[in-house]
Amino acid sequence: MAAPVRILTACRTAILNANVTVFSLRSRKCSALPHTDVQKEYSSKWVRRKFIDFFKEQHGHRVVPSSPVRPRGDPSLLFVNAGMNQFKPILLGAADPHSEMASYRRVVNSQKCVRAGGKHNDLEDVGRDVYHHTFFEMLGNWSFGDYFKEEACSMAWRLLTQEYGIPPERLYVSYFGGDAASGLPVDEETREIWRSLGVRGERLLPFGMCDNFWEMGDVGPCGPCTEIHYDHVGGREASALVNADSPELVEIWNLVFMQYNREPDGSLRPLPQQSVDTGMGLERLVTVLQGQQSNYHTDLFSPILTAIHQCSRVAAYRGRTGEMDDGKVDMHRSGLVLRRILRRAVRYFSEVLQAPQGSLASLVPTVAHILGDAYPELHKETERIMDVINENEDHFLSALRQGRRVIDRTLGKMAAHETTFPAPVAWSLHRNLGFPLDLVQLMLEERGKGLDTQHLQQLEQQERERAQVQAQADDSVELIDVHSLAQLQKEGVPHTDDSPKYHYSLRHDGKYVFPACRATVLALYGVAPGAAAAGLLDAVHEGQSCRVLLDRTCFYSQQGGQEHDLGYMTKDGLQDVLFPVEDVQLVGGYVLHQITATETLRKGDHVQLHIDEAQRLACMVKHTATHVLNFALRQLLGGGVAQRGSHVSAHRLRFDFSVKASLSVSELQQVEDLLQQIIQEDLQVHTQEVPLALANQIPGLRTVDEVYPDPVRVVSVAVSVSDLLEGTSRRPSSVELCCGTHLLRTGAIRDLVIISERQLVKGISRIVAVTGDDAREARETGNVLEQEVEALSARVAAATSPSLHDAQRLAKDVGQLTDAVEGTPIPQWQRRVLQTRLKALQRSTNTSIRKQEIKEAGLKAQELLEKHGSRPLVVGTMDTDSISVVVKTVNRYSELSPGCMVLLLAPQASSGKVLCACQVPKGSSVLASDWAVAVCGHLGGNAGGSATVAKGVGTAKAEHVSRALRWAQQYAEGRQESGTHT
Repeated sequence: MAAPVRILTACRTAILNANVTVFSLRSRKCSALPHTDVQKEYSSKWVRRKFIDFFKEQHGHRVVPSSPVRPRGDPSLLFVNAGMNQFKPILLGAADPHSEMASYRRVVNSQKCVRAGGKHNDLEDVGRDVYHHTFFEMLGNWSFGDYFKEEACSMAWRLLTQEYGIPPERLYVSYFGGDAASGLPVDEETREIWRSLGVRGERLLPFGMCDNFWEMGDVGPCGPCTEIHYDHVGGREASALVNADSPELVEIWNLVFMQYNREPDGSLRPLPQQSVDTGMGLERLVTVLQGQQSNYHTDLFSPILTAIHQCSRVAAYRGRTGEMDDGKVDMHRSGLVLRRILRRAVRYFSEVLQAPQGSLASLVPTVAHILGDAYPELHKETERIMDVINENEDHFLSALRQGRRVIDRTLGKMAAHETTFPAPVAWSLHRNLGFPLDLVQLMLEERGKGLDTQHLQQLEQQERERAQVQAQADDSVELIDVHSLAQLQKEGVPHTDDSPKYHYSLRHDGKYVFPACRATVLALYGVAPGAAAAGLLDAVHEGQSCRVLLDRTCFYSQQGGQEHDLGYMTKDGLQDVLFPVEDVQLVGGYVLHQITATETLRKGDHVQLHIDEAQRLACMVKHTATHVLNFALRQLLGGGVAQRGSHVSAHRLRFDFSVKASLSVSELQQVEDLLQQIIQEDLQVHTQEVPLALANQIPGLRTVDEVYPDPVRVVSVAVSVSDLLEGTSRRPSSVELCCGTHLLRTGAIRDLVIISERQLVKGISRIVAVTGDDAREARETGNVLEQEVEALSARVAAATSPSLHDAQRLAKDVGQLTDAVEGTPIPQWQRRVLQTRLKALQRSTNTSIRKQEIKEAGLKAQELLEKHGSRPLVVGTMDTDSISVVVKTVNRYSELSPGCMVLLLAPQASSGKVLCACQVPKGSSVLASDWAVAVCGHLGGNAGGSATVAKGVGTAKAEHVSRALRWAQQYAEGRQESGTHT
């Protein structure tokens, strides 16, 4: 993203959703709540605060801030789409025991959510009813092994009917009615709880798996749910409208009881710990309490709609959808999030609302005013968010104009009866211009056309397969299931002591020492022979894959962007038998070592661990280099630089960061110079564990969007952590929270070269860098290529008047050297310099080629004119290996003999190909494109061009060329006689 997602999404999505104004007035008029005299007090801010305070003050819930809408470390989600997403580690039993999250028992918050993709996608519902959104706030309360059904239902009913004052007669409740196929009974417990709270039987309705059984995904925690629905009309019996997608009776609160785990084989097993996960849409609740007929008539949206009206050229929002929404103006005030959705909003703003460019960004202050109390980061970043929106708008409007021309041109070529737009064109717009396919489809729907979805699916399949392969690579081996984790915890198996991963030292000779680590096997996790699923084992045997849990380990588990250690373990008494460690992962405080057993390994065995020292040291070098690079970028470019991601391997480092534009040659050089200075000073790298709250007070501390343990490890270069905490040092230094393994002094980096720097998207750049010998090799290679460019420049300068062959040879050499410069690891600043010089050389050689081609074509045309005179039709051959010369020759011949139709063939003895070009006068009965296509087709090739000039390539033996010439002349004469363009 081009700005911090935790800031941008909340703001931009709200802005874009303001464009989607939805409401349909049905035959039945909705009535307001009876307490209209106090409705003005129910502001959205008050409603949100009332919810939080109710659970915090009256029921002891801990208030947890909203997480960013980009999920932390969860590749299964595109966006946070429910309030429970940030609590998945707790539900899965995998929370870091040292993190604050591990202590959660009952919590409450308001979570920013986006539903614009994946399993929960409300994109196409927005603008078609009054209660769906793509960006919304989810009010929720959770219990993790604390209270369950009775308390959850009781709290919800009291809050709605007593604290908010919603009349109980407006409420309907649904519960899980069981599912015979899954072996699940009716949730009678929940039904009886609601009856005890006063819900009448006719208002208490059972539903099946689709409506009242909630699942996190294809596998994972799940359970029955009970939902509370609100009737906007009132004074009637409306149970038939529950779960019927009626805008008059909508769900406002869902209470999920996490009781089961969906296993990989589809079966359900009871969870070790029961939890409660509730979610209530703030927008729907505010609509109810403010007595409105649509979510978009509340104070969450009306100020934004007013701002939109002021900057657009259409009438104010009228609250209409479907056929009543003339021109689709109200529905097109739709908006989603991030780049794909921003583009849709940009198009609607410019084309439908006819608002001037920049209007979209002008809504940011309004949105910040509405949501700023709940999400104060909006106030701090208002100007930056506006810049991001304006930059993206400018970029997309340019692409939109180009894409619209492509669509218009394609539609213009389609016959009137054709209704299906060609899929390859849509796919090209998507791949080459970044057009979302749903946007293409919307633009076509407005023209009464559809997409060839079957063909499009075939084109998309390749992309999906590539993504699937990557996903399978990421999730190919299940780490450990929730039941096995619970069993370990129940049996009191201690969490792995992985502090030995930091137990290494630096000798006086500059060598790092990584001592071996002795450990005991506490558990083995794998699939037993004949078993269908993985579980805890007492032993594994030769050839069997498993994950080994030890009481302590010196292996680094993959986290914080650093790859895991490699190495091996040996069993006491079998020191000559190695158990290679292929993968190391951390789950819920347990470090799991992936091995394929080379001998029998049992629970209780004693082992000795040996890491791959070269691989570990290489990762340490890259990780410390990443910190130093982050520091150097901030020093040179300012505090606006923020880390957006990183990855550290033994071979190279990758660093993503926010910056307005790609770095210049000078900036790249300055960054490397500062890095060299830090490396040469051989500064000490300090590490210390400190309480998280204390660490956050360190001036200049860099953090990324992660959940940090408490205490947390602070890594500082040059300045000790104690000095940072005491505030006694004034020296600028690299200081970050980091669990990775680092060098003890910066000198071991030896050298660092940035070999790539490019913008991933507007505002986000990615640097790839190498260190040590790889950096030295990159510099040496860069110098060699620079010398080759120097030599080639001298050759081009010396060739003041080269022949066509020599000019073509020089151009080829320039092209080959350009490929080498672009594809070889060298310093990026040097690459940019050499690319600039090579582009100048390419222009110079191309100019020489054009001059020589024009000269040669003039001579050839003069020869042909002397041979054929001023005949109206000339068909002949010429000697050249350049199609460009053939084209220029027919051009020149036509200039010398106006009104003449000319076609020339140039046989290539070495390849057997025949080059072809032709030109005809304007208005001729023979089209040049048809003539070239016919002749090249006769020669087994193809051609293309315009009505006056065309070219192509065919294949023929030398003795067949004369026959092709006769056929070409006969074709032209026949078309002249018939006077048609057929």
